[in-house]
Amino acid sequence: MTAATIAAVAALALTGCGTTSVDAADSSAPAAPTTASCKADTTKTATGPVSLTDGVGRTVKLDHAAKRVVVLEWQQTEDVLTLCVTPTAVADPKGYGTYVSAEKLPSTVKSAGTREEPDLDAIAATNPDLVIVEAFKKDDEKITKLTDRGIPVLATLGANTKDPIGNMKNVFSMIAKATGRTDRANEVLDQFDEHLAAAKKQVANVDLPTKKFLFFDGWVEGGNVVIRPYGKGALFTALGEELGLESAWTDEIDKAYGNGGVDPAYGLGQTDIEGLTAVGDANLFYSNDQEAGSYVTELDKSPIWQALPAVEQKRAHAFPAGVWGAGGPLSNEAAIDAYVDAITAG
Repeated sequence: MTAATIAAVAALALTGCGTTSVDAADSSAPAAPTTASCKADTTKTATGPVSLTDGVGRTVKLDHAAKRVVVLEWQQTEDVLTLCVTPTAVADPKGYGTYVSAEKLPSTVKSAGTREEPDLDAIAATNPDLVIVEAFKKDDEKITKLTDRGIPVLATLGANTKDPIGNMKNVFSMIAKATGRTDRANEVLDQFDEHLAAAKKQVANVDLPTKKFLFFDGWVEGGNVVIRPYGKGALFTALGEELGLESAWTDEIDKAYGNGGVDPAYGLGQTDIEGLTAVGDANLFYSNDQEAGSYVTELDKSPIWQALPAVEQKRAHAFPAGVWGAGGPLSNEAAIDAYVDAITAG
């Protein structure tokens, strides 16, 4: 998260979760996160029964707002922390700490296995009030394996190419309702809207050589660099478009995914370094993976990369490390800041 985002978050007059006497007395609920905004949080935590329709159309009913929460995807982990709720366990906590900087995960949070293969026994051992998963259908195995054990599940849509920003907000609000943190969510989402509006004003009069752009991330596989372009309907593409840019990745959504298009859920494609030549002189933005053997290191070695117009003209911009491309409101604020910094740099 950039300094501007941190300052904006800290400026919220919000306080740590569980400020009611019921929450304060309930030792079964993990302590609130210690981020600056949560330390200052004064928003109310609802404690009564909860009933809501989740992202795949299931009715979820809880006797009380969830306090002991397990989370199986990184966006939702970030969301829970932003709501000032400390999860009892999350999937792949080490990976979260590597790729997501918007919210720090407390060291006391246990592992719930991996995102691909959650550890059901470890989850059950935490005695959760609720497990938050990412799914796109009611019969997803992550849902059924947990509900078969009598564990309440909230399924959220991690992405929606028809309205990626709206879906990000909806996931956040849904988790807030399940945890009794709706007031906090409203504050955070109002802040996000203000942040985006201010960013639009900052870049409104910037005269770029071209409005075309591409955001991408990548990895190294079998010694080769794999590039994952964010196409139409991807979350970070939508943010760039909100700032007046125009998507340069023209591949259509491929419902079968595998025929060269972008996937229908996330709007993401796949190519190699040479494939980036397809966007011509478009501005380039990319994730800054800091791990050993990073694809970014390999990019710098590539003559194809070096010859791209955006690279030659210094219009290729690495985002700060830890800006997660499928994150919650704070990750998206950090992405907005990164776009603005790059757009206004020259």
